[in-house]
Amino acid sequence: MPAFPLAAFLASLPWAALALALLLAVTFAVAVRQSRHSVIDTVWGLGFVVAAGVSWLLSAGHGDAGRRLLLLALVAVWGVRLAVHIGVRARGGHEDPRYVDMLSSAPGSRNTYALRRVYLPQGLVMFFVSLTLQVGMFSTGPLGWLALLGVLLWIVGFVFETVGDWQLAQFKADPARRGTVLDTGLWRYTRHPNYFGDAAVWAGLFLVAADSWPGVLTVLSPALMIWTLAGKTGKPLTEKAMSARPGYREYVESTSGFLPWPPRRRAGR
Repeated sequence: MPAFPLAAFLASLPWAALALALLLAVTFAVAVRQSRHSVIDTVWGLGFVVAAGVSWLLSAGHGDAGRRLLLLALVAVWGVRLAVHIGVRARGGHEDPRYVDMLSSAPGSRNTYALRRVYLPQGLVMFFVSLTLQVGMFSTGPLGWLALLGVLLWIVGFVFETVGDWQLAQFKADPARRGTVLDTGLWRYTRHPNYFGDAAVWAGLFLVAADSWPGVLTVLSPALMIWTLAGKTGKPLTEKAMSARPGYREYVESTSGFLPWPPRRRAGR
């Protein structure tokens, strides 16, 4: 097996960073024009597709062709689907309450504050998490059983995320259910099937990259994504916003917080 092309990989990193910077610059310009910085949520998944695409182009002739194509396809399907879902959901809407709260107390220019507190951190996270993809693109070993396991885990995650989002959209579309709690379908087994699915997708991508040295060294990249989803901005902020909704406390007591698990029997049932 050829050695990892370290020089070519290092030379590719600035180009991936530049591509992400350009994507976020365009996003920032659109957000300022629309007075709605939540548009960055639509670009979140696309950022990883951009980073993977640049690495795919620059790793030609260096990394294993099968792994390069597999990583690009998996992240493209995930990222484009997520972007379309969030874009359709937010179409014609107002600023997300999370950004309203964050920017309402901005010292000085609201846009400058958003650039520093939203765009820069998200760009850095995109680049760091995408290192799993970037290293994987340049890895020279052939696909093996660990990569197959990663694909299977990716499929599980993609199904959970896609079906969970669809079930939630159907639930919200019914005016009679406004103010109630979704506790059926995948939401019966985890309070966050979409976040769990996202975490499983990135764990799967990591396994595809870790199948060949030095992909395993990028373990902190998916770990950061999973920590963000489960412990930082995903699950905690969603549950904070839902906490006052009637029936939500009972839902929390009976339903797994993240990993899918059969629901516990509720009191009085």
